[in-house]
Amino acid sequence: MTSAPLDCLIVGGGPAGLMAAIYLARFRRSVCVVDAGASRAALIPRSHNVPGFVHGLSGSELIARMSAQLDELAVTRVDAEVTALQRHAHGFEASWNGRAHQAGTVVLACGIVDTHPPFVEWRAAVADGLLRYCPVCDAFEAAGRRTGVVGPLHRAAGKALFLRGYSRDVTLLATGPNDGKAATSELCEAGVKFVFAPDLHLRRRDNGVEAAFADGRTAQFDIVYPAMGAEVRSQLAMVLGAEHTAEGYLKVDDHQRTSIDGLYGIGDIVIDLHQISVAFGHAAIAACTIHNSLPRLLA
Repeated sequence: MTSAPLDCLIVGGGPAGLMAAIYLARFRRSVCVVDAGASRAALIPRSHNVPGFVHGLSGSELIARMSAQLDELAVTRVDAEVTALQRHAHGFEASWNGRAHQAGTVVLACGIVDTHPPFVEWRAAVADGLLRYCPVCDAFEAAGRRTGVVGPLHRAAGKALFLRGYSRDVTLLATGPNDGKAATSELCEAGVKFVFAPDLHLRRRDNGVEAAFADGRTAQFDIVYPAMGAEVRSQLAMVLGAEHTAEGYLKVDDHQRTSIDGLYGIGDIVIDLHQISVAFGHAAIAACTIHNSLPRLLA
């Protein structure tokens, strides 16, 4: 990579980061994508919410297709973790692989890391569609199936109620204290079964998932949805003093600008509606804003 300052550094190589890079490269801006290889989208076995793919496509295939576009545009991509980000005379200085790199603007597309349930085989279960994290994405395919929702009541109740619109057999497995009488009442009215299960463990059984309780009881499900929260990977921005929510989501304006001049947030790092289409929209808005903020290019 050239030693000259980049127009834009993009941190994160999921759908949001790659889309921003495609836009900026086509604007003829110098851009580099640095990716730590932990894209949440890469775990998606098949998404049916991406327009134009009638039978859906996997997250890994989507990333591969977008990466091929970046190859055609000769965009630099680095497999590394950005370990530090600070202000600099040219905008920002970021560090990875033991070296410092300068950029006029930075887009954070680092996403989130889901908190997984107590399930040793969780990764294989995700790949096989037994463990699912996004009912907005795939509840349609889960219609009519025995569905479990695992997590603290305040996180899991809304997801269980949403899934009740697709299946008559929905059980909320509450891993925290029963601290919401209104929520449990609403669950009962909607026909969602409720089990207090603080010492729950999940394991594969036949073609589904078995929930094992501390008292020896078990329950069988076709699909389980965790609702246990996530870590928002916004630390680079928070160190700079960027405004954020209590959960760590970055606060941005309608152009995806954070409270730090020149620093942008897109995708899951700014909103808990974790959708590829939302990531694409954020990326397009941020890239256009960045292009217009930089010195004009003349052919």
